[in-house]
Amino acid sequence: EKYMEFDLNNQGEIDLMSVKRMMEKLGAPKTHLELKRMISEVTGGVSDTISYQDFVNVMLGKRSAVLKLVMMFEGKANESNPKPSGPPPERDIASLP
Repeated sequence: EKYMEFDLNNQGEIDLMSVKRMMEKLGAPKTHLELKRMISEVTGGVSDTISYQDFVNVMLGKRSAVLKLVMMFEGKANESNPKPSGPPPERDIASLP
């Protein structure tokens, strides 16, 4: 869904302007030179656009910090049950599984 959201021209590739929009939406605007470097790093310097496979590799690969940024942006990183503070409640035999 995220890939399709930023594929502005609906051609199956994320171009420079789409990456620019994505970074601005994440609150981390970049210059055109920085964006070109990012795209080059993602594609291995082979293409000026990011394919779906490149996008998945970035999101799930070694550099999953991008995925964490997207998750925080979407508010899904905080959806897990928050850890209670303080000492744990006392339990009795009946409460055990």
